[in-house]
Amino acid sequence: MSAKLGGPVICPGSFDPVTLGHLDIFARASEQFESVVIAVLQNPAKSNLFSVEERMEMLKVATAEWKNIEVTSFQGLLVDFCKSRKINAIVKGLRAVSDFDYELQMAQLNHQIGGVETFFMSSNPTYSFLSSSMTKEVARYGGSVDQLVPTNVAKALKLKFGN
Repeated sequence: MSAKLGGPVICPGSFDPVTLGHLDIFARASEQFESVVIAVLQNPAKSNLFSVEERMEMLKVATAEWKNIEVTSFQGLLVDFCKSRKINAIVKGLRAVSDFDYELQMAQLNHQIGGVETFFMSSNPTYSFLSSSMTKEVARYGGSVDQLVPTNVAKALKLKFGN
């Protein structure tokens, strides 16, 4: 294994809830970079199923095996949070071309206004269809999400939807 790239890097998102696709990106980023900060976005304008605290706790449990991963939250501009933490790079997972269109614009904006670089990781094909919103929809109607999310998240979804 080659030496890890400098760090830390940040993986930002709402993670409402975290999926196995997210975990795959976190695991791969943790292999490549010295440290990974998973940052849960606090966006009061957005209606989330889980609170920021619940999402952070689920992420902490789901990522406990990786010692170089930290879970935190932020609000406001990502580049401002990156500056406050001396983070110079963002890692984003891409599932499809549609993700790339949006994420490329965000990467260019973040570089322009904050000098922060973005690294893209292609999703594992096993998870390329997976999204938090689809997972919530399956759980809402009583479907099994056991192969979509970590065990602790599947339990939390079952409790939230009462099934």
